[in-house]
Amino acid sequence: MLIEVWSDVVCPWCFIGKRRLEKAIAKLPDPTKVEVRHRAFQLQPDIDEVVPTSDYLSRKYRISPAEVEKMQANVCSIADAEGLCYNLKETLSGNTFNAHRLLLWAQERGKGQQLLEELYSSYFEKSEPVFTEANLTLIAERAGISATDVHALLATEEFAGQVREDQAMASQLGANGVPFFVFDMKYGISGAQPQEVFDGTLAQALQEYVNAD
Repeated sequence: MLIEVWSDVVCPWCFIGKRRLEKAIAKLPDPTKVEVRHRAFQLQPDIDEVVPTSDYLSRKYRISPAEVEKMQANVCSIADAEGLCYNLKETLSGNTFNAHRLLLWAQERGKGQQLLEELYSSYFEKSEPVFTEANLTLIAERAGISATDVHALLATEEFAGQVREDQAMASQLGANGVPFFVFDMKYGISGAQPQEVFDGTLAQALQEYVNAD
């Protein structure tokens, strides 16, 4: 059974949703029946600079720095419950187009989920940027991907079209934000829903998948 996950590497709810999906899959009698595929979604596709996330959020939502801090603290609290140690105060915002290209490339080589985990952890738990070639090379090497491969990919336009296609597909499916989970193109979960929603949806989708066999 295929689970497609639209997400952005700078979306705090996406890492939380990833953990909840993983927990649901781990409860299955045979987790190997499930394949998880990353789909690209840029929350800030037009951003052309790297700026402090707190400043970006303050401008975007027209709220005060204190309100941003309160909002981030709430997300950190929820992340803590999933075993994640967020440090959002020091994060930066920028364009994630190349991060998604690298993820799609890695996915074709069986290293997509490892790289996605490294990108999330680096960004949210270590406050490392994920926007430049140097940033991505450092993180990719931790996921077992060579610097040579990263440089070779980013020197081309490979997977640029797929990033745009994934974004367009999300819109067609009615997703205006992420995370967005689609189970065998039959069931969808929008947002980092409670654990029981992931458990129930996965069980229902897998039952249909088994019956279809």
